[in-house]
Amino acid sequence: MEKQQKNTSGVLRFSRWARRSYAVFNSIGRSIRIGVLSLSCSILVLPGHSQEQPDSSRTITTDREIDLGEVVVSAQRTPVVQSQLMRVVQVITRAEIEQAPASDLAGLLEHLRGVDIRQRGAFGMQADISIRGGTFDQTLILLNGVNLTDPQTGHHNLNLPVDLSSIERIEVLQGPGARIFGPNAFNGAINIITAEPGKQEASASLSAGQFGFVQASASASVSTGKVNHHIAASGIRSDGYIENTDFRNGNLFYRLQIPLGDASFDVQAGYTDRAFGANSFYTPKFPDQFEQTRAEFVSIKFLPSGKINLKPLVYWRRHHDRFELFRDNAPEWYAGHNYHMTYIAGGSLNWMTSGKLGKTSLGTDFRIEHIFSNVLGDLMVSSKPVPGEKTGEFTRSYLRQSLSFMAEHSYYFETFSVSGGLLAHINPALPEGISFYPGIDFGWQFHENMRWYTTANRTLRLPTFTDLFYAGPTNLGNPELKPEEAISLETGLKSKIGIVAFDVAVYRRWGKDMIDWVKFPDDEKWKSLNLTSVNITGFEAGMDVDFSKTGINRIFRYAGIHYTWLDSDKQSDGFASLYVLDNLRHKLDVKFGMRITKHSGLDLKLSVQDRDGGYQPFINGTSGDEIPYKTAILADAKAFYNLGRFQVFAEASNLLGTKVMDHANVPQPGLWVRTGVKFKMVI
Repeated sequence: MEKQQKNTSGVLRFSRWARRSYAVFNSIGRSIRIGVLSLSCSILVLPGHSQEQPDSSRTITTDREIDLGEVVVSAQRTPVVQSQLMRVVQVITRAEIEQAPASDLAGLLEHLRGVDIRQRGAFGMQADISIRGGTFDQTLILLNGVNLTDPQTGHHNLNLPVDLSSIERIEVLQGPGARIFGPNAFNGAINIITAEPGKQEASASLSAGQFGFVQASASASVSTGKVNHHIAASGIRSDGYIENTDFRNGNLFYRLQIPLGDASFDVQAGYTDRAFGANSFYTPKFPDQFEQTRAEFVSIKFLPSGKINLKPLVYWRRHHDRFELFRDNAPEWYAGHNYHMTYIAGGSLNWMTSGKLGKTSLGTDFRIEHIFSNVLGDLMVSSKPVPGEKTGEFTRSYLRQSLSFMAEHSYYFETFSVSGGLLAHINPALPEGISFYPGIDFGWQFHENMRWYTTANRTLRLPTFTDLFYAGPTNLGNPELKPEEAISLETGLKSKIGIVAFDVAVYRRWGKDMIDWVKFPDDEKWKSLNLTSVNITGFEAGMDVDFSKTGINRIFRYAGIHYTWLDSDKQSDGFASLYVLDNLRHKLDVKFGMRITKHSGLDLKLSVQDRDGGYQPFINGTSGDEIPYKTAILADAKAFYNLGRFQVFAEASNLLGTKVMDHANVPQPGLWVRTGVKFKMVI
């Protein structure tokens, strides 16, 4: 936390701001009054950046009363407070995670405005996440600011070694972020932030439910001398809600902070292993599919002190994937399972400074993406055995490298703010080998409780290895694919008056060379192609009320209502679209929390989802005519009772038992009830 001093006149003096380099953007729902009573904030920054450290002798004083409201770091490369925010950033806090009637990350994000979760397996065994009408390959995923996006396929992006009990906060950037994070932040980015090491606390949970469901987790944050640690382990399993939907998943995560004078090292490592019955996941023609994935990663950051504000980061991740088209009783023609092992490794160096003319940030990022496979990539001179498998050999491989340079400058003048930046991306996959992606944001605080903003950005997304190379009984990749590109414009209003926060946004995206798996009437296989263009117009509005900040209402703790509308002007004329055109046209999310007694309560979330497009049902061995997706009403609920360090709870997903089809021919579970207990203590 930041150090603060209070003089005799009641004015707060700050001698040091907190450093948190792992955050992309931050929101802390607390009111700030400078020079009146207290000032408490946490200004977190983008990957590889931290709030500039002033000299210990430098102080901040004011004799004016300024109510800044919520303090947020925008989705820029330089940190700003909410009064200067020029992008849409949604934040799920630790309190909201604990209140949510969800047992996994996908279930938690399901009810977030502008976010589309399309699940094949239950409890996030395989969940695709998209933002504002994009595809699951167009969202960048970060863990404590480290880019862990999977180059094989976006289906694996949420294969992360943490569960909800270890997550402190989730920050979601709505809209393109290429100039900030590089390629694949096409429609947005999600940063998952774990608990801070050294908090001196421990927690554990155990729950069970229908269909042989069991979930357990344990974590601890401790200090040994000056070194801070956080370690967590979790597991979940089920027998499945229908045939061949059983699953198991285990996670290990460790993070430590090592001080070096006023500077420090931030190290994290994790391992996840999941296996699941993949009933009709990729084709209904062969429903008895099975998949197992494993992933391990490590990253090291150096957080300097003083005026030399250079921040290096290095990271490494390996992902194993075994896909079985036939879990049992494979036919004679079946050649064997698909094996993939992807590596990503990278490093970045970032620098930031601030002065009278604003804040400037410069950075560079180098990334290597490589795959060994028996399906994806180019033929190898000689094969190599698959690690950890009794059978199977890698016969193909593919390597691509990229180098990015980022620059951004932000300037603030009274009630106006502007931020402009540029990404220069060097990659052999680009038509000219190099391409530039600029962006600019404007903001105007025209009233003390009202802010207008507008943004314009150009963005890109590289094809995944699956897009380029996959060839199977029902799919055919395309090595000639071009990167996706788009130009996006957005404008909106934000307001916060007392306990009520409201915002509205309108945006337009012009996309070209969009990648999708399509199927023409006479085709037997889905093919990956660059569609000519797909343009999306969207509207979002939301309101949240935090009753905890007032003693007037004794029934409700919080309430919120959010709505999203999307329109795509490209139709699937003459072909069926598997992903690009099947976005949520309408999405209405309602949430509220109630008090039952002093120690108990009820949380409810409701989502009404109307999806564009349709799917081809598989009947008697053949694909039928396309059927439009039906509107789905999803309700999740949680009841709890707090007793000292313990909480007893019961929760239910799909409370109404709605029949849901997020993907073609993969029915989602109906009502699923769990109950359990949580424990938390200060060490």
